[in-house]
Amino acid sequence: MKQGIILLMIAGLLSCGLNRKTTKEDALVLSHPGAIASCPYITRDTKGNVVVSWVENDSAATTGIMYYAVSNDDGYTFSDAVKIPVTAGVYPHAENLPKLLYKPDGSMVVMFGVEQHDARNKYAGKVMYALSPDNGRTWEAAQPLVTDTAGYDQRYFDMALLPDGEAAAIWLDNRKDTRAEGSTLYFATTAGPKGFQSARPVAQTVCQCCRTRLYVAANGDIHLAYRDIINDSIRDMVHQLSTDRGSTFSVPVRISADNWVINGCPHTGPALTANSHGLHTAWFTMGGGQGVFYATSADNGNTYTQKESLSKAPMAKHPQIVTTQQDDIAIVWDEPVKWKGEFGSRIGLCHKAPDGKTISTRWITEDSLHAGYPVIGTVPGKQVVVGYRLGEEVVVKKLNL
Repeated sequence: MKQGIILLMIAGLLSCGLNRKTTKEDALVLSHPGAIASCPYITRDTKGNVVVSWVENDSAATTGIMYYAVSNDDGYTFSDAVKIPVTAGVYPHAENLPKLLYKPDGSMVVMFGVEQHDARNKYAGKVMYALSPDNGRTWEAAQPLVTDTAGYDQRYFDMALLPDGEAAAIWLDNRKDTRAEGSTLYFATTAGPKGFQSARPVAQTVCQCCRTRLYVAANGDIHLAYRDIINDSIRDMVHQLSTDRGSTFSVPVRISADNWVINGCPHTGPALTANSHGLHTAWFTMGGGQGVFYATSADNGNTYTQKESLSKAPMAKHPQIVTTQQDDIAIVWDEPVKWKGEFGSRIGLCHKAPDGKTISTRWITEDSLHAGYPVIGTVPGKQVVVGYRLGEEVVVKKLNL
C-alpha cells in the first residue's frame, strides 16, 4: 500500500496559496528505496483507476525495468509496485517516455525505448512493445515496433486508445525520402493480438529530439502535435488532424509562429488536450519569448489564438496538459529556480477555466528541491493527480485545483 509519505509542502508554499488542511496533498513515494527512479507516466485502467508507471535502475546500470502502481481510491493511496518483466533493458529517458495502455478487452500494451547499438548511428534507439492478454498477469515477449531493416532509429513515441478499443501509436523514425534535416513521423494501429500493423509515414522533417503527442478526441478525431523543422532552421510546433481513423491526415498547421531558429535539440515536446471549447495546447520555445506557452483552437486546429506565457523562466520546460472532469484545463511544467545561491527545480501548476481563462497559477514543490518531469491525470471533483521525479524517487501527489 502506501510505500512512504514525504512532507513537501511547508510554509513557503502556503504563501503560494496551497490548501494544507489535510495531509492528502502530500507526496507519496512510489519507487523502491535505494533505486534510481525516473520516467513517471499516468494512465487509467479499464475500471477508471489511476495508474502510475515508472522506470527503476541501480547506480551501476544505464538501463532499467518498468514498474506500475494502481490507485483504487482516486489517487489517495496506491498499490505496491508491480514489475513488468518484459521491459528489462528499458533506457530511461523522460522525453522518450515509456508508456502503459489498457484496452477495453482486458489486454494491456507497454511501449518503451532501448538502445539500438547500430553501426549506422551509435546514438540510435529502438522502440519495443509487449502485449498482455490478461490485464498484466502474464506478458508476451517484447518485440520491436519496426522490423524493416532500413529502420535503425526509432524514438519519441506516444500511444492512445481509439474508439474501437484498439491502440494507436506514433514515433519518430530515421526512414525518409528527403535529404532535408529531420525525422519522419510514423503512425500505426493494433489489430487485436497481432499487435501494431500497417505502419505508415504521416510527416517528414520533424525535430529529431522532442517528444510527440498523440491525442484522440471523444468524437474519434486523431490529433498529432510535434516540433517541426520549417525552412531548414525554424523549430516550431505544428498540429495535424485525421477524421478517418488515421487513414489520412491534414497538412501540418503551425500552432504558433515563434520562428525559433536553433541548430540543436530542445528535448521538450508539445502537450495537447480538448474540451467543449476546443483544443488546448502548451509548449516550450525560445522564439518570440522564452519559456512555456499556451494557446487554444476553436476550429479543430485550423487556427490558434495568440500564445500566452505560462512561465517566463528561460528554461521552463516539459509541459503536460489535461482536461479535468469538470471541463477545466490543468497544466504542469518544471523550471529551474535559484535557492540560497544554488539551483533547484520546481513544478508549476496552472488551472484554467473551460474557455482558457486563467483561474490560478502556483508552485506545488519547494524551491529547495529537485523536482521535474511532471505528468498529470484527472480524478473526480476539482482535483488532479501529479506524478514527478523528486531527486532519484518517483512520487505522486493529489491536489485541489
